Amino acid sequence: MLRCIELAKNGLGTTYPNPLVGSVIVFNNRIIGEGWHHKAGLGHAEVNAISSVKDKTLLKDATIYVSLEPCSHFGKTPPCADLIITSGIKKVVVGSRDPNPKVAGRGIQKLIGSGCNVRTGILELECDALNKRFFTFHQKTRPFIFLKWAESADGFIAPLASKRASEKAPVWISNQNSRQLAHKMRATEQAILVGTTTVELDNPSLTARDWAGANPLRVVIDRNLRLTEDASVMDRVVKTIIITEKEHINRDNLCFEKADFSKNLASQICTILYEYKIQSLIIEGGMKTIQTFIDENLWDEAFIFKGNANFESGISAPKFLGSQLSQVKIKKDTLQQFKNDSK
Repeated sequence: MLRCIELAKNGLGTTYPNPLVGSVIVFNNRIIGEGWHHKAGLGHAEVNAISSVKDKTLLKDATIYVSLEPCSHFGKTPPCADLIITSGIKKVVVGSRDPNPKVAGRGIQKLIGSGCNVRTGILELECDALNKRFFTFHQKTRPFIFLKWAESADGFIAPLASKRASEKAPVWISNQNSRQLAHKMRATEQAILVGTTTVELDNPSLTARDWAGANPLRVVIDRNLRLTEDASVMDRVVKTIIITEKEHINRDNLCFEKADFSKNLASQICTILYEYKIQSLIIEGGMKTIQTFIDENLWDEAFIFKGNANFESGISAPKFLGSQLSQVKIKKDTLQQFKNDSK
């Protein structure tokens, strides 16, 4: 099952809206086939694993391991449970049960009903963690939310707004290697969100230009539609959602979604993005935007890039409670990862 998880991770960033899945086929304690799900619309992990077996006569005495319950419904591809049954495999080992209502135990029941010996819950926690985005989307009806910011050694995420505006350019806290890693995150998550002030001061493109992969959907909070057409996020190169309280007509790749800014804004944004089928979201905005999601307890993990410079004054980093998962050095920067313990 560990090998299934390892294989599944190859699909991070390319399988949306489908989950990450890996599969291994074993005969006489030897792996004879393996595969993972590459992209929505293409073969699932079980299909690729079975296809990779050279001698199909071995399948009737083989065991198939799969990190997530085999699907039992017709989507863009036929049900994997049916393929396992018709291939003659009688032993099936499953990591996680699929939370998608279209599956939700039906794949396992179909296999059992066809005479397969099915074991479930093998490395279940690890398999659940593999698909934290997919599980959060289906179980909590919102995206899995990553907070991300860079802060100075003395705890500031930016100089005062007046100083930033006078410098006419972004103030970099983290080094180039850290910024490249941040772009890797953009390429593997579905959406990224910032507030109006961040756009006005830094004019970010919010693309994954320093890493190979797809650009995330851009989400911008702009209550009063202050942003002008020359802002990079308004270029329509990447699909962008503007969260506003004003009525506005959608244009190509530019969508306007209304929200009530007098009520819980983070919760409304999560509902909007759920309707767009967004499974993961990076909050990369300024302190106010990030703190909004923290205060509503709508975050799952936080990534903090800590530089070695001191600002002495400025905008303080967001305040949150969470336990540290990891800490790594990126040259002179330090990257800390935290999780929300209240989830």
